[in-house]
Amino acid sequence: FAGEFYAQVCFQCHQVAEKALKAIHISTLAQRVVIGHSLLKLGREIGITDELIDPLSILDQYYIPTQYPNGIPDGAPFEVYTRGQAEEALSTAADILAHAKERISLDQ
Repeated sequence: FAGEFYAQVCFQCHQVAEKALKAIHISTLAQRVVIGHSLLKLGREIGITDELIDPLSILDQYYIPTQYPNGIPDGAPFEVYTRGQAEEALSTAADILAHAKERISLDQ
């Protein structure tokens, strides 16, 4: 946040949520390989709570445009993403990570 790298924060939050959801897939559905990057799809497949569905759909919007300099028409990601979006993304990623910790038993 100090460097105002908000696009990167949004992308990394997507990645945290993706890995957490895939961990739930592997742990609870006994899947060895989980393919895809759509958080909404991954969340629905594991029955994620309704309160987390909308935030996941927002994080999904940060997967591609935040990674590429030409991901935004007539601009660059660093010019478009805001501190508010990054804060919201961080909060959602934390919620998803907490959800994954609740659903996954490390003693399995």
